Amino acid sequence: MSLRVLHVLDHSLPLHSGYSFRTLAILREQRALGWETVHLTTPKQGAGAVLQEEVDGWLFHRTPSAEGSGLLHQMRLTTTRLQDVVRATRPDLIHAHSPVLNALPSLWVGRRQRLPVVYEMRASWEDAAVDHGTTKEGSLRYRVSRGLESLALRHADQVTTICEGLRGDIAIRGIPPERITVIPNAVDVSLFRYGVEPDARLRRSLGLEGATVVGFAGSFYGYEGLDLLIEAARRMLPRHPRLRVLMVGGGPQESNLKAQVVAAGMQEQVIFTGRVAHTDVQRYYELIDVLAYPRLPIRLTELVTPLKPLEAMAQGRMLVASDVGGHRELIRHGETGFLFRAGDPASLAVAIEDLLAKRPLWPQIRRQARGFVEVERTWADSVARYREVYCRALARYDRRPTI
Repeated sequence: MSLRVLHVLDHSLPLHSGYSFRTLAILREQRALGWETVHLTTPKQGAGAVLQEEVDGWLFHRTPSAEGSGLLHQMRLTTTRLQDVVRATRPDLIHAHSPVLNALPSLWVGRRQRLPVVYEMRASWEDAAVDHGTTKEGSLRYRVSRGLESLALRHADQVTTICEGLRGDIAIRGIPPERITVIPNAVDVSLFRYGVEPDARLRRSLGLEGATVVGFAGSFYGYEGLDLLIEAARRMLPRHPRLRVLMVGGGPQESNLKAQVVAAGMQEQVIFTGRVAHTDVQRYYELIDVLAYPRLPIRLTELVTPLKPLEAMAQGRMLVASDVGGHRELIRHGETGFLFRAGDPASLAVAIEDLLAKRPLWPQIRRQARGFVEVERTWADSVARYREVYCRALARYDRRPTI
């Protein structure tokens, strides 16, 4: 009989985010291994009374909820719904994914039902709250959040995380190394076109013919440091009058960035596309000569590896990125991409200009970047690591399935 894993998730498809795309990759590869997967989302999916929803062939159990419920109430709702799903599906173990609001109900239900619980910490709850502006580092809420996160990590049977930076943060909370496993972010290279010519019609429609294009595709959060990209471009324009900045996506910083562009008189040089369908994003990537990832140096970016640079490497795109810890863990400077001093628009401008001057080397860098993800960052390899994690968790309950 195959292993049955119940995944407890903050949110899922049809919502699009790095979180939901990582989840989908995990589910797809676990099914390929012959395991059964069950999927429950919490009230963070959104208010509603639906108990189940099928999206793109995946069945998600939902937690009915109303708008505006507090965190404790959300956890109570998750606990009640999780108990129902456990009784109905009889999983072998519970795999709770960040945030800790999912881990605590999973631990409560797991202990009652004698089910192992694996907790996957994709980011620390307290640092995510700082980034969202709902608290400050060192505040009472920050310390309470960190305490709850540590509590969940200590009581989980096994802990997984997405990168070495977070592994270190988990370890200093007193979690034994043998209970922590890194399941790194990866890509399915078959989903990304490599060496494809840009769409001439799209280039024309955006006014990019004959231009040198730098850009970013993703969500416009404060920690992405996109204001630095606009400032770097402003500094470069006197030497590169045909420079254009393509900003693909949207988010909380969009209005601030547009105001910055107007104040700098760069309305003709900076193009905001707005959000585009996920299936169309690659067409925009292919218009960009140099992708920029100017993440700011804060705890979140120092500890957590992003997914976007891996997607760029899979397409063989040229990229520059700030030297925060999350980028240093992914990017080999001079081989798969180029790093610059975080928080410094002058350093970003120099990095872009240096890369533009290295065009004869671009074919080699493209091959190296694509090769890196093909060999070291495939979802099949990453997800295969769960086998040992699940075996260790089940062994604590004297269960030793063949998986």
